Amino acid sequence: MLKSARNKAKDPEGRMPLVEHLRELRNRLVKALLAIVPLTIVALFFAKDIAEFLSSPVPRCLSEQDPAAQAGKCAVLSQIGITSPFTTYVKVAIMAALVAAAPVWLYQLWAFIAPGLHKNEKKYALSTVAVGTPLFLLGGCLAYWILPHAVPVMLSFSVEGSVNYITVDDMIGMSVKLVLAFGLAFQLPLLLALLNAGGVISGARMLGWWRGMVMGISVFSALVTPTDPLSMIALAVPMTALYFGAVGFALLNDRRKGLRQGPELSDDEASDLDLAPEAVGPAEPVSAARVLPEQASRESDGTRAHRVNGYDDIT
Repeated sequence: MLKSARNKAKDPEGRMPLVEHLRELRNRLVKALLAIVPLTIVALFFAKDIAEFLSSPVPRCLSEQDPAAQAGKCAVLSQIGITSPFTTYVKVAIMAALVAAAPVWLYQLWAFIAPGLHKNEKKYALSTVAVGTPLFLLGGCLAYWILPHAVPVMLSFSVEGSVNYITVDDMIGMSVKLVLAFGLAFQLPLLLALLNAGGVISGARMLGWWRGMVMGISVFSALVTPTDPLSMIALAVPMTALYFGAVGFALLNDRRKGLRQGPELSDDEASDLDLAPEAVGPAEPVSAARVLPEQASRESDGTRAHRVNGYDDIT
């Protein structure tokens, strides 16, 4: 009995026709959605608590008449429109489901890409996930810690006598954007370590960039964080420490590769030539070359005794 095409042995290098790639992608997306959709339904029951958690960094005023509101020390949290509460709940539920289902859709993404990777590339990819996830969570936690300190500073720029109204959607959007910015910023050392492991950047070169990197991290922190200096310092200091940690890893990795492979040469440096003959076994006598009939007779001084067709050599 012949086996069907789907039961054939897979190519060890992950090669398949375009139609099979599209079918594989469709199956992976369906499996990811089967995990996200039920979690979204479950998250709808907790969307109110999640929205409260994300908007908690805002110092709230009891009413517009509160003296603290007119002094710019707090804000009135509001929802504008009849459908705004419902759409906010749906957005929060979908966001929570995407976060909760991250192991599933990340695995599906990995399963789709992995067949086309080499063994060492798979090792690097698994290391990236294992190290990148804690770094992202660390950056997100730092962002959520900064928000309660940054919002009052931003409200202090209010015009005297005015009242600030902050919608729940704006606060949730700001929280999510800041968490994503901090989480992605904390991937910098991982990116540098991968470039070094792949042989793209050496540790010595990374160390030579330290002035520019510190300046770039400071500018990035000033652009991403709110206007207060505390937020900028809270992001710049950990990023700088992680950068120097990546430099230390790169230097150790280069040293390890140097001990294993020998000293590396620069692009314009020539290696020493070893002119000593290599011993491959016991010396064997070299047999005499076969002498052509026309070359058989020679004088004692090495010249020919006769010519062939008027020439010394046969042509």
